[in-house]
Amino acid sequence: MSSVYQASKAGGLGQDLPELERRRFLFVTGKGGVGKTTISGALALAFAARGKRVLVAMCHTKERLSAILGSRPIGPEVIQVAERVSAVNIAPDRALREYGEMVLKMRAAADLVFDNKYTRTFFRAVPGLFEWAMLGKAWFHTTELLPDGSNRFDVVLLDAPATGHGVDMLRVPKVILDVAPPGILRRDAEAAWAMFRDPARSGVVVVTLPEEMPATETVELVAEVRGDLGLPVHRVIINGVLPALFSPEEQRALLVDPARLDIQAPARAADTVESAFVAGARRAMRESVQRESLARLRRDLDLPTVMLPFLFDEASTVAGTRMLAERL
Repeated sequence: MSSVYQASKAGGLGQDLPELERRRFLFVTGKGGVGKTTISGALALAFAARGKRVLVAMCHTKERLSAILGSRPIGPEVIQVAERVSAVNIAPDRALREYGEMVLKMRAAADLVFDNKYTRTFFRAVPGLFEWAMLGKAWFHTTELLPDGSNRFDVVLLDAPATGHGVDMLRVPKVILDVAPPGILRRDAEAAWAMFRDPARSGVVVVTLPEEMPATETVELVAEVRGDLGLPVHRVIINGVLPALFSPEEQRALLVDPARLDIQAPARAADTVESAFVAGARRAMRESVQRESLARLRRDLDLPTVMLPFLFDEASTVAGTRMLAERL
């Protein structure tokens, strides 16, 4: 895997980590299944190792961060999951109620509003309200102060929903500014939107895989975030990069007649020559797709790109996450 690790260093995240960690809010998104949660955990550990207090916020998801960090389960309360790292799995109903209590200033008044079944039905029917409840709570944690006046968290990482839902969530503050009358909701949305648009304080980190569909979706996602929303994208992190076993010439030789090798069929006995060719052709095909996908990402994105290695036995484990954090 040495070539992949060298590519990771060449990608520059290790060199540019101080620049990235200066942001107060990072929105981590990408196609479903690309490893956003693993990368969020690895970034949190990497920032913490450099002395930052980090919060990883998840959006009402099936929680797996605790498994890859080796912590107790993470719920709607902020808990510490590693040294200098805290986490929360934001529940939209609860986040909306917390916001209401802050606005109304009285617990009794909040109970009257949020315990009413008609009000709850109305809230669910308002487009974008629950998305704002989760995004707004994550943003709120960037404003929290300790008794000595310092920030409670130096960096908030939002492990955001997959591509389409993630973009919709990012768009919510802008929608609020377009339609909401002056008031507390508009004031907070305006403050959050100003932070999200400021490249010195915030930005988007896109996670992808070196495969055709994730690469295509990444190019479209970056164009939408930068163009339609006008938000800064700081990094593209390419997860799961395989070390190259074959040169392009060897790949072409192995794939000269894939039908003859029957590479889609289950491999036969492991000790046959044919099964070795089948295995080689499968790997060559995967490396060929990876090479083309990486070339497209480099060609179509003018962004710092970081490559992280494919983890065979350590994927989605505490050891694997810490290994990626060390590489970062």
